[in-house]
Amino acid sequence: MRKRTRYSLLLMLALVAGLVAAVWLRKNAPPEAARLLPESDAIIYVNLKPLRLATHFDRTPVTRSPEYQHFVDLTGIVPERDLDAAAFALHRMDDSRGPNGPVAYSEVFEGRFDGARLASYLQSIATSEESYADHTIYTIPIEGRQLRIAQLGYDTIAASNMPTPEQIHEMLDRYRAAASPFSGSSLLAARYHDVPLLSSAWAIGHVGLPFSENGRISVFGLQLPLAEDTTFVASLRYGLDALHLRVEEIAPTEADAAQSAEALNALLQLVRAIQPQVEAQSEPSDAEAVRKFSASIKIEQHKERAVLTASVPLVLVRQIASPDSIAGATSGP
Repeated sequence: MRKRTRYSLLLMLALVAGLVAAVWLRKNAPPEAARLLPESDAIIYVNLKPLRLATHFDRTPVTRSPEYQHFVDLTGIVPERDLDAAAFALHRMDDSRGPNGPVAYSEVFEGRFDGARLASYLQSIATSEESYADHTIYTIPIEGRQLRIAQLGYDTIAASNMPTPEQIHEMLDRYRAAASPFSGSSLLAARYHDVPLLSSAWAIGHVGLPFSENGRISVFGLQLPLAEDTTFVASLRYGLDALHLRVEEIAPTEADAAQSAEALNALLQLVRAIQPQVEAQSEPSDAEAVRKFSASIKIEQHKERAVLTASVPLVLVRQIASPDSIAGATSGP
């Protein structure tokens, strides 16, 4: 009788330990949307739920283009209301002057979608359809590119504008193995552990690719002292009154990291020198928020990494996350 009781307790403890391990793995695993992405040069992930809670951008009327309004009317999808998370894979293109430009994208969207209405809409604008892994892939021509879209589940959509269907096929294959917390691309496996805990948005890899110009990274016409293939780990975490930004450049050597930190500090001083002119053209509340943001920026070196940290006041976040901005970024095909 004692042996049976002992074995029962051991079995119960083993089951509890297994359950705790499974919950821990799932909690610390990359988000499923990111795990579904194919092999790529960079990954960007955004959880829109905290942003929606902090800014209430879904409650403000949006000015939509006729094409965008047509998409909303036919699918019933209102991105600023229905989209919960998005993950993007960035693919460097061999021919930067080709129809895909320097970068192509694969994407996964999670939210609340009417599958039947969306399928009807996609079928109406698609030039071809393909059946793969028990899913329908719709091909839609957009500005010289072929956008392939598939509904993975009732709450998940995958898309890719790569020239071949390899990437959309890879996402469908990953969807079948999505239950594993260890699934995902090699980039995700190599760099996700560098993403700070509780980050609502993050990016890893060569995330400067969309801003590459002549081999350098340019933002709003300002060329940064960084090569376009620089590896970054960037993250955003929400605080009570600010959004905490952290960007790490992973340099080949400590000397390279020190050089980057020095160059970025020089650039920061230049930006701060022209800051009074920007504030003079802004509303008082906005100018105060800009001053707080500027004062919070720090650039430091930690061994082979150059690290930028800053706190972005939520008033600035609300402006960036205005409904019109979200609508423009998430307009339908």
